Amino acid sequence: MIRKILDMSTLDKSLLNELDDYILSLEGKKEEHLIHVLHKAQSLFGYLPQNLQLYIARKLDLPAARVNGVVTFYSFFNEKPVGKYTISVCMGTACFVKGADKVLDRVMEVTGTKKGEMSKDGLFTIKDVRCIGACGLAPVLTINDKVYGKVKPKDVDDIIRHYRSIQNDRK
Repeated sequence: MIRKILDMSTLDKSLLNELDDYILSLEGKKEEHLIHVLHKAQSLFGYLPQNLQLYIARKLDLPAARVNGVVTFYSFFNEKPVGKYTISVCMGTACFVKGADKVLDRVMEVTGTKKGEMSKDGLFTIKDVRCIGACGLAPVLTINDKVYGKVKPKDVDDIIRHYRSIQNDRK
């Protein structure tokens, strides 16, 4: 396990070079830009595996635990590969009271995916999030940046079918 974390050979060298250039372009104390560097790394690699987190920690001269603490604290950072579409179901109080748990169950059933995992076809990653700030539309789910409000479990099939059809049209 530790050997795997320390193994940087699995990281794409050209992407690491691009990340290095980004870090070098930052002004001031590098460690103050941790979140920006993590966003850049995630945009380049798609997610933040532990060996990449360690690489960033070394580049910013920070403890690896601090980098991992930030990655695991914020829901927008991913430690595992994510699907093309990230489905986030709001589990804030307003959404939960109006049935978000049933919406989440239906999303997992239709996609065949568990929370925090990517579907076998690589299309979807399912997340439950605390609050996305759209309580008036409860229950709410988002797919990437698109917001769906007042979602009922029966609506989930059509929403998922729409994204699958987009994928099929591109083939």
